[in-house]
Amino acid sequence: MIDLPIVQEKEPRKRKPDWLRVKLPIGQEFKKVRNLVDKYNLNTICQSGSCPNMGECWGAGTATFMILGNVCTRSCSFCAVKTGRPPEYDEDEPRRVAEAVKLMEVKHAVITSVNRDELKDRGAEIWYQTVVQVKEASPTTTIETLIPDVKANWTALERMISGGQEVVSHNMETVERLYRKVRPQAKYKRSLEQIQRIKDFGKRTKSGFMVGLGETDEEVIKTMQDLYDHGCDVVTIGQYLQPTKMHLAVEYFVRPEKFAEYKAIGLEIGLDFVESGPLVRSSYHAERHL
Repeated sequence: MIDLPIVQEKEPRKRKPDWLRVKLPIGQEFKKVRNLVDKYNLNTICQSGSCPNMGECWGAGTATFMILGNVCTRSCSFCAVKTGRPPEYDEDEPRRVAEAVKLMEVKHAVITSVNRDELKDRGAEIWYQTVVQVKEASPTTTIETLIPDVKANWTALERMISGGQEVVSHNMETVERLYRKVRPQAKYKRSLEQIQRIKDFGKRTKSGFMVGLGETDEEVIKTMQDLYDHGCDVVTIGQYLQPTKMHLAVEYFVRPEKFAEYKAIGLEIGLDFVESGPLVRSSYHAERHL
């Protein structure tokens, strides 16, 4: 394994390395997507999650839709999405998402959601209706759903993934040792079981996790091996970026060469596809592995 140096981050925070700089959102396609999102009163993880690729993706006419509101019942220490008690969900949301996908002429739609732990079905029915209605409105559009942890409600999981989507993703987010700090309300092995059940259901499976939170190379490799062993086809690996001072600090910035190394190791393990890079996020270039 190549021994590559890392760039330590100290307080006060240093400027991001050159390889983490992104272009400002501009252009007609960006404006078109922004207008449609506003018109149909939709949420996107691009905005709620402060994604660094929003300008690139929206400029290409694509967006990752976030259903079931923009308030999450979890309090993950890395995530910029609001946490708290969500309002009642909007039963008309599936129709609006479907109409926006049709108008945007999206070839590959990515749909995600906040956690709705307070709902008995974890929001599964809204998930199901959203996928079905997108398929009805835009039959040629392929769909990837990035679903939350269902807390072992496997009946809800089956409903959630039975609408006809081609890819089902569930993110591990970090290595097992850091779960209590990064995902305090989640369980590493439970997420792996969820991925295995998705695979057993017959879906193409995907997961992603961040680096720069204090993990070791060995832990990164183990996470990829665990995912492979539990039926995962596609893995994304990206640099963690601190959304606000209230969130976990970046322990280090991982160099592009290290990401390339992780990709090579993941493919050697047997994963079908690995998207690994500083700016990679769950839905970044999601159409490539189809």
